[in-house]
Amino acid sequence: MEDTRDHLLHSAAARQWERVGIRHHHGISIPLFSIHSQKSCGIGEFLDLIPLIFWCREVGFDVIQLLPLNDTGMDTSPYNGISACALNPIYLSISSLPDISRVPNYEEKLAKMRHWNRSPRVKHHIVRELKLSFLFDYFSLVFSEIENKESYQQFCQHHSWVRAYAVFRALKEFELWKSWEDWPLSVKSPSDESFSNLALAHQKKVQFYTFLQYLCYQQMREVRKAAEEAAVFLKGDIPILMSRDSVDVWYYRRYFLMHLVAGAPPDCYAEKGQYWGFPPYDWEEIEKSGYEWWKQRLQAASELYHLYRIDHVVGFFRLWVIPLGKEATTGCFIPAQESEWIPHGKKMMEIMLTSSPLLPIGEDLGTVPPSIKAVLAQLGICGTRVMRWERRWDGDGGFIPVSAYLPTSMTTVSTHDSDTLQLWWSHSPKEARLYCEFKKWDYKPFLSLDRHHEILMESHRSASLFHINLLQEYLALFPSLVSPNPNDERINFPGKILDTNWTYRVRPSLEEIQAHIPLKEMMRGFSRNSN
Repeated sequence: MEDTRDHLLHSAAARQWERVGIRHHHGISIPLFSIHSQKSCGIGEFLDLIPLIFWCREVGFDVIQLLPLNDTGMDTSPYNGISACALNPIYLSISSLPDISRVPNYEEKLAKMRHWNRSPRVKHHIVRELKLSFLFDYFSLVFSEIENKESYQQFCQHHSWVRAYAVFRALKEFELWKSWEDWPLSVKSPSDESFSNLALAHQKKVQFYTFLQYLCYQQMREVRKAAEEAAVFLKGDIPILMSRDSVDVWYYRRYFLMHLVAGAPPDCYAEKGQYWGFPPYDWEEIEKSGYEWWKQRLQAASELYHLYRIDHVVGFFRLWVIPLGKEATTGCFIPAQESEWIPHGKKMMEIMLTSSPLLPIGEDLGTVPPSIKAVLAQLGICGTRVMRWERRWDGDGGFIPVSAYLPTSMTTVSTHDSDTLQLWWSHSPKEARLYCEFKKWDYKPFLSLDRHHEILMESHRSASLFHINLLQEYLALFPSLVSPNPNDERINFPGKILDTNWTYRVRPSLEEIQAHIPLKEMMRGFSRNSN
């Protein structure tokens, strides 16, 4: 550990490590939309994180990892945000808003929204409609008293992105959610004067969406303060790319290569490659601005979190780009020259480290050149180690012992995009047999609770400095806390358009989780018995 400490304190991420501490950190990962409390209005809310923070402190865990919280408009995928900085108002804790009783029949309206806490899966579209309707009534009653408050004025001054976002959000609504590329030319590509005129023409809605961001940031600041008092770290998630139909692409178009889309080259997972549809960055233009847009994005995240996941971190080194509308097989990497990949990615990682006090943890799964992993470790940036995928792929294919993982890494048994442990065991019996051979266990076609517990314990005993698993992996050790159908515990199937994607709801409420003494004792065992 001393060698690791010395390396990290002399790495580019030294100040970030000093803030979080060079020691073993244990945490849970859960989408905010998946939790609920008695106060929730149909979906997990910002202030629901506070009881979860206190529960983590009680069980000896000190990290809560979230999926992106950005506004996604009418979409449910947290990775398809319409803004790099704006938070999703669907997560506002309505019952905690000041002067809420001024809204006519507010108790009846809250009860109507809370009814949707009982649905097995999150009904995003229903909750969104009910909440925004309520919030507009609330705004109409209280905004005139809040707009001149110093805290509101400061929020607007210190968050320069909010004006363009609010105008874009108002226009999206006015244009019935058509893509901005289908808007009239004067709105699609407004001059500075036209933009100001648009803000005036849609003034009330612009004020409304600005006001909602003010409330979102207020509540998340309250959450962050509670986390710091409890010595628990909030880990955010910053997707590498932006939706083509986002305010950032509309307003900062010069930073994006609009004739291209990002994707992935053909590999063993997708023989025709992948076409994601997100526009890649024009790094030359971004560099000319002094990386202003990225710094603004990281500054916003710094108000909310203590750590963050860098989505598809390899994409900062080299990204597969495809001509718009063409097959993924016709793509190529940018930078084009392999000799440029490491210098380009290293430069970007250093800019991200100097622009924010947050410690990044890279999502470096899939096909990643060893040289990129080496650079991340050199800079003090952790990679991600999913135990089932950590094998000697260039050799006999055997599993790598968790004691051999690099300390600059995060160990986990599954991700929001993968099968849970139970599903992996049943869907991949060949791999499960190999794992049993590795562990010298007798193979059984169903993963027992004892074996499930042992694998989780192993994840907390790895050499990694971070040990973070999906909350449902722990809940599964108590069958009454999860669905009898393990498929219901999966969050997302990448590459598939399914009604069940991004609608996962934790079965017990936060109050029920807090009151479950055996769960609490079991959780303490994971952090107590770690390295």
